[in-house]
Amino acid sequence: MSQAKVPHEADRQLPLGSEIFLDHVGHFVPDREAASAALTRAGFAPTPVSVQSNPDGTPTGTGNVTCMLTRGYLEVLFKTADTPLAREFDASIADHAGVHLAAFSIAGAEATHARLSQSGFAMRPLVQFQRPVETVSGPGVAAFSVVRLERGAMAEGRIQLLAHRTEDTVWQPRWLTHGNGAAALTDLLIVSANVEEAAARFVRFTGKPAQVTTFGRSIRLDRGRIEIVTETAFAALVPEVAVPRLPFIGAYAIRVASLRDTEELMDRAMLNPRRTGKTLLVPFPAELGIGAWYFAENAGDLPWRT
Repeated sequence: MSQAKVPHEADRQLPLGSEIFLDHVGHFVPDREAASAALTRAGFAPTPVSVQSNPDGTPTGTGNVTCMLTRGYLEVLFKTADTPLAREFDASIADHAGVHLAAFSIAGAEATHARLSQSGFAMRPLVQFQRPVETVSGPGVAAFSVVRLERGAMAEGRIQLLAHRTEDTVWQPRWLTHGNGAAALTDLLIVSANVEEAAARFVRFTGKPAQVTTFGRSIRLDRGRIEIVTETAFAALVPEVAVPRLPFIGAYAIRVASLRDTEELMDRAMLNPRRTGKTLLVPFPAELGIGAWYFAENAGDLPWRT
Protein backbone atom coordinates (compact mmCIF):
# COMPACT_ATOMS: atom_id res chain seq x y z
CA MET A 1 0.00 0.00 0.00
CA SER A 2 1.11 3.59 -0.63
CA GLN A 3 2.61 5.43 2.32
CA ALA A 4 3.68 8.69 0.72
CA LYS A 5 5.79 10.91 2.91
CA VAL A 6 4.15 14.21 3.83
CA PRO A 7 6.23 16.74 1.82
CA HIS A 8 6.93 19.28 4.56
CA GLU A 9 7.72 16.77 7.30
CA ALA A 10 11.07 15.34 8.35
CA ASP A 11 11.39 11.59 7.90
CA ARG A 12 13.70 10.55 10.73
CA GLN A 13 13.26 9.44 14.32
CA LEU A 14 14.89 12.39 16.10
CA PRO A 15 14.96 16.13 15.35
CA LEU A 16 17.95 18.23 14.37
CA GLY A 17 18.70 21.87 15.12
CA SER A 18 15.54 23.75 16.03
CA GLU A 19 13.14 21.06 14.78
CA ILE A 20 10.30 19.78 16.96
CA PHE A 21 8.55 16.43 16.48
CA LEU A 22 5.45 14.82 17.97
CA ASP A 23 7.32 12.11 19.88
CA HIS A 24 4.82 10.13 21.94
CA VAL A 25 1.50 10.12 23.76
CA GLY A 26 0.84 8.63 27.17
CA HIS A 27 -2.23 6.81 28.45
CA PHE A 28 -2.63 7.07 32.23
CA VAL A 29 -4.25 3.85 33.46
CA PRO A 30 -5.04 2.20 36.82
CA ASP A 31 -4.28 -1.40 35.72
CA ARG A 32 -1.08 -2.00 33.76
CA GLU A 33 -1.75 -5.67 33.03
CA ALA A 34 -5.22 -4.98 31.66
CA ALA A 35 -3.90 -2.08 29.57
CA SER A 36 -1.05 -4.15 28.14
CA ALA A 37 -3.51 -6.93 27.24
CA ALA A 38 -5.76 -4.36 25.54
CA LEU A 39 -2.86 -3.11 23.42
CA THR A 40 -2.13 -6.68 22.35
CA ARG A 41 -5.80 -7.23 21.52
CA ALA A 42 -5.68 -4.12 19.30
CA GLY A 43 -2.72 -5.53 17.36
CA PHE A 44 0.13 -3.68 19.03
CA ALA A 45 3.27 -5.39 20.32
CA PRO A 46 3.89 -3.80 23.76
CA THR A 47 7.32 -3.91 25.34
CA PRO A 48 7.93 -5.45 28.78
CA VAL A 49 7.15 -3.36 31.86
CA SER A 50 9.76 -0.80 32.86
CA VAL A 51 9.84 1.03 36.20
CA GLN A 52 11.18 4.56 35.90
CA SER A 53 13.78 6.04 38.22
CA ASN A 54 15.63 9.26 38.87
CA PRO A 55 19.40 9.45 38.22
CA ASP A 56 20.05 8.80 41.93
CA GLY A 57 18.13 5.54 41.73
CA THR A 58 15.03 6.68 43.61
CA PRO A 59 11.69 5.82 41.96
CA THR A 60 9.84 8.49 40.04
CA GLY A 61 6.58 6.85 41.10
CA THR A 62 5.50 5.62 37.67
CA GLY A 63 6.33 2.83 35.28
CA ASN A 64 5.44 2.21 31.68
CA VAL A 65 4.78 -0.14 28.82
CA THR A 66 5.45 1.21 25.34
CA CYS A 67 4.54 0.44 21.75
CA MET A 68 7.48 1.57 19.67
CA LEU A 69 6.79 2.72 16.13
CA THR A 70 9.06 3.43 13.19
CA ARG A 71 8.29 7.08 13.94
CA GLY A 72 7.34 7.94 17.51
CA TYR A 73 5.65 5.69 20.05
CA LEU A 74 2.73 5.11 22.41
CA GLU A 75 3.10 4.80 26.16
CA VAL A 76 0.97 3.42 28.96
CA LEU A 77 1.82 4.85 32.37
CA PHE A 78 0.86 3.43 35.77
CA LYS A 79 1.62 4.17 39.41
CA THR A 80 4.47 2.30 41.13
CA ALA A 81 5.17 4.29 44.31
CA ASP A 82 3.85 7.17 46.38
CA THR A 83 5.86 10.15 45.14
CA PRO A 84 5.00 13.73 44.13
CA LEU A 85 4.92 12.66 40.46
CA ALA A 86 2.65 9.71 41.30
CA ARG A 87 0.29 12.01 43.19
CA GLU A 88 0.08 14.19 40.07
CA PHE A 89 -0.71 11.01 38.15
CA ASP A 90 -3.55 10.22 40.59
CA ALA A 91 -4.96 13.71 40.19
CA SER A 92 -4.90 13.38 36.41
CA ILE A 93 -6.97 10.20 36.32
CA ALA A 94 -9.37 11.21 39.10
CA ASP A 95 -12.11 11.86 36.54
CA HIS A 96 -11.03 9.59 33.69
CA ALA A 97 -8.26 7.33 32.44
CA GLY A 98 -6.93 8.05 28.98
CA VAL A 99 -4.33 10.19 27.25
CA HIS A 100 -3.01 12.77 29.71
CA LEU A 101 0.50 13.14 28.30
CA ALA A 102 1.84 14.46 25.03
CA ALA A 103 5.59 14.68 24.52
CA PHE A 104 7.49 16.48 21.80
CA SER A 105 11.11 15.77 20.93
CA ILE A 106 13.72 18.45 20.44
CA ALA A 107 17.48 18.36 19.89
CA GLY A 108 18.57 20.82 22.57
CA ALA A 109 16.92 20.56 25.99
CA GLU A 110 18.80 23.48 27.56
CA ALA A 111 18.04 25.90 24.74
CA THR A 112 14.38 24.86 24.68
CA HIS A 113 14.06 25.28 28.45
CA ALA A 114 15.46 28.80 28.12
CA ARG A 115 13.14 29.63 25.21
CA LEU A 116 10.05 28.54 27.14
CA SER A 117 11.12 30.52 30.21
CA GLN A 118 11.55 33.59 28.03
CA SER A 119 8.10 32.93 26.52
CA GLY A 120 6.49 33.31 29.93
CA PHE A 121 5.94 29.68 30.93
CA ALA A 122 6.36 28.63 34.56
CA MET A 123 9.13 26.04 34.36
CA ARG A 124 10.47 23.22 36.48
CA PRO A 125 14.20 22.55 36.46
CA LEU A 126 15.56 20.54 33.56
CA VAL A 127 15.66 16.91 34.67
CA GLN A 128 17.45 13.76 33.55
CA PHE A 129 15.23 10.66 33.57
CA GLN A 130 16.17 7.09 32.83
CA ARG A 131 14.63 3.63 32.93
CA PRO A 132 16.12 0.16 32.57
CA VAL A 133 15.68 -1.49 29.19
CA GLU A 134 16.48 -5.03 28.11
CA THR A 135 18.26 -5.27 24.78
CA VAL A 136 19.20 -8.28 22.68
CA SER A 137 22.73 -7.99 24.05
CA GLY A 138 21.76 -7.53 27.71
CA PRO A 139 20.58 -4.83 30.14
CA GLY A 140 20.55 -1.25 28.87
CA VAL A 141 19.22 2.18 29.78
CA ALA A 142 16.80 4.54 28.09
CA ALA A 143 17.80 8.09 28.99
CA PHE A 144 16.09 11.43 28.38
CA SER A 145 16.59 15.11 29.14
CA VAL A 146 13.08 16.31 29.97
CA VAL A 147 11.82 19.88 29.75
CA ARG A 148 8.87 20.18 32.12
CA LEU A 149 6.42 22.97 32.78
CA GLU A 150 4.91 23.60 36.19
CA ARG A 151 1.68 21.69 36.79
CA GLY A 152 -1.24 23.69 35.41
CA ALA A 153 0.83 25.64 32.88
CA MET A 154 -0.86 23.55 30.17
CA ALA A 155 -4.43 22.69 31.12
CA GLU A 156 -4.53 19.79 28.64
CA GLY A 157 -2.32 17.57 30.80
CA ARG A 158 1.36 16.71 31.09
CA ILE A 159 2.64 18.49 28.01
CA GLN A 160 6.42 18.28 27.83
CA LEU A 161 9.46 18.20 25.60
CA LEU A 162 12.42 15.87 25.70
CA ALA A 163 15.75 15.21 24.10
CA HIS A 164 16.49 11.51 23.61
CA ARG A 165 19.99 10.44 24.60
CA THR A 166 19.72 6.72 23.77
CA GLU A 167 17.91 6.26 20.45
CA ASP A 168 19.17 2.71 19.86
CA THR A 169 17.91 1.31 23.18
CA VAL A 170 14.55 3.07 22.89
CA TRP A 171 13.74 2.11 19.28
CA GLN A 172 14.95 -1.47 19.12
CA PRO A 173 14.10 -3.15 15.78
CA ARG A 174 12.51 -6.14 17.50
CA TRP A 175 9.70 -3.93 18.91
CA LEU A 176 8.84 -2.02 15.72
CA THR A 177 6.55 -4.57 14.03
CA HIS A 178 2.87 -4.63 14.97
CA GLY A 179 0.07 -6.91 13.87
CA ASN A 180 -2.17 -3.95 13.09
CA GLY A 181 0.46 -2.44 10.77
CA ALA A 182 1.09 0.62 12.97
CA ALA A 183 4.13 2.54 11.72
CA ALA A 184 4.00 6.18 12.82
CA LEU A 185 2.35 8.54 15.28
CA THR A 186 1.19 11.47 13.17
CA ASP A 187 -1.42 13.77 14.75
CA LEU A 188 -2.76 14.75 18.17
CA LEU A 189 -6.41 15.84 18.52
CA ILE A 190 -7.22 18.13 21.46
CA VAL A 191 -10.72 19.35 22.34
CA SER A 192 -10.89 22.82 23.87
CA ALA A 193 -13.55 25.20 25.14
CA ASN A 194 -11.41 28.10 23.89
CA VAL A 195 -9.63 27.07 20.72
CA GLU A 196 -8.01 30.46 20.16
CA GLU A 197 -6.49 30.61 23.65
CA ALA A 198 -5.26 27.01 23.53
CA ALA A 199 -3.75 27.51 20.09
CA ALA A 200 -1.93 30.63 21.24
CA ARG A 201 -0.37 28.69 24.14
CA PHE A 202 0.71 25.84 21.89
CA VAL A 203 2.20 28.33 19.45
CA ARG A 204 4.33 29.71 22.29
CA PHE A 205 5.12 26.18 23.45
CA THR A 206 6.18 24.78 20.07
CA GLY A 207 7.47 27.91 18.39
CA LYS A 208 5.33 27.03 15.36
CA PRO A 209 2.42 29.06 13.90
CA ALA A 210 -1.22 27.99 13.95
CA GLN A 211 -3.46 27.84 10.92
CA VAL A 212 -7.25 28.21 10.89
CA THR A 213 -9.07 25.03 9.81
CA THR A 214 -12.69 23.98 9.44
CA PHE A 215 -12.49 22.31 12.86
CA GLY A 216 -10.39 24.84 14.79
CA ARG A 217 -6.64 25.43 14.66
CA SER A 218 -3.78 23.33 13.29
CA ILE A 219 -0.13 23.57 14.33
CA ARG A 220 2.26 21.93 11.89
CA LEU A 221 5.40 20.60 13.50
CA ASP A 222 8.54 19.49 11.68
CA ARG A 223 7.02 16.02 12.08
CA GLY A 224 3.41 15.60 13.10
CA ARG A 225 0.58 17.99 13.90
CA ILE A 226 -1.42 19.31 16.83
CA GLU A 227 -5.10 19.78 16.00
CA ILE A 228 -7.12 21.87 18.45
CA VAL A 229 -10.86 21.56 17.86
CA THR A 230 -14.14 22.65 19.36
CA GLU A 231 -16.37 20.22 21.23
CA THR A 232 -18.87 20.44 18.37
CA ALA A 233 -16.19 19.56 15.84
CA PHE A 234 -15.00 16.64 17.96
CA ALA A 235 -18.56 15.32 18.23
CA ALA A 236 -18.73 15.33 14.42
CA LEU A 237 -15.31 13.67 14.05
CA VAL A 238 -15.58 11.16 16.91
CA PRO A 239 -19.26 10.70 17.82
CA GLU A 240 -18.44 7.41 19.56
CA VAL A 241 -16.58 9.20 22.37
CA ALA A 242 -18.29 11.39 24.96
CA VAL A 243 -16.07 14.23 26.17
CA PRO A 244 -15.47 13.71 29.92
CA ARG A 245 -14.17 17.22 30.55
CA LEU A 246 -12.52 20.15 28.78
CA PRO A 247 -9.82 20.42 27.70
CA PHE A 248 -9.53 16.80 26.57
CA ILE A 249 -6.89 14.94 24.59
CA GLY A 250 -9.49 12.97 22.70
CA ALA A 251 -7.72 11.11 19.90
CA TYR A 252 -4.49 10.59 18.05
CA ALA A 253 -3.66 9.35 14.57
CA ILE A 254 -1.41 6.50 13.49
CA ARG A 255 -0.15 5.70 10.02
CA VAL A 256 -0.60 2.02 9.12
CA ALA A 257 0.58 -0.22 6.30
CA SER A 258 -2.86 -1.38 5.17
CA LEU A 259 -6.16 0.12 6.31
CA ARG A 260 -8.02 -3.00 5.17
CA ASP A 261 -5.80 -5.27 7.26
CA THR A 262 -6.09 -2.99 10.28
CA GLU A 263 -9.87 -2.92 9.94
CA GLU A 264 -10.07 -6.71 9.73
CA LEU A 265 -7.96 -7.08 12.87
CA MET A 266 -10.06 -4.55 14.79
CA ASP A 267 -13.22 -6.34 13.66
CA ARG A 268 -11.88 -9.68 14.93
CA ALA A 269 -10.98 -8.02 18.22
CA MET A 270 -14.54 -6.63 18.46
CA LEU A 271 -13.27 -3.07 18.91
CA ASN A 272 -16.02 -1.52 16.76
CA PRO A 273 -13.98 0.10 13.98
CA ARG A 274 -15.74 2.56 11.69
CA ARG A 275 -14.46 3.36 8.20
CA THR A 276 -14.72 7.05 7.40
CA GLY A 277 -13.37 7.97 3.98
CA LYS A 278 -9.78 6.74 3.77
CA THR A 279 -9.42 6.51 7.55
CA LEU A 280 -10.47 4.11 10.28
CA LEU A 281 -11.83 5.31 13.61
CA VAL A 282 -11.51 2.94 16.59
CA PRO A 283 -12.51 3.88 20.15
CA PHE A 284 -9.93 2.87 22.75
CA PRO A 285 -10.63 -0.33 24.64
CA ALA A 286 -11.94 0.64 28.08
CA GLU A 287 -8.68 -0.52 29.68
CA LEU A 288 -6.83 2.31 27.89
CA GLY A 289 -9.27 5.00 28.95
CA ILE A 290 -11.56 7.38 27.07
CA GLY A 291 -10.63 8.40 23.54
CA ALA A 292 -10.02 7.00 20.08
CA TRP A 293 -7.49 6.11 17.41
CA TYR A 294 -7.61 7.37 13.85
CA PHE A 295 -5.74 5.04 11.48
CA ALA A 296 -4.74 6.02 7.94
CA GLU A 297 -2.32 4.82 5.30
CA ASN A 298 -1.46 8.44 4.52
CA ALA A 299 -1.66 11.26 7.06
CA GLY A 300 -3.01 13.51 4.32
CA ASP A 301 -6.24 11.46 4.36
CA LEU A 302 -7.10 12.46 7.94
CA PRO A 303 -10.33 14.50 7.92
CA TRP A 304 -8.80 17.64 9.48
CA ARG A 305 -5.96 17.55 6.92
CA THR A 306 -8.33 17.34 3.97
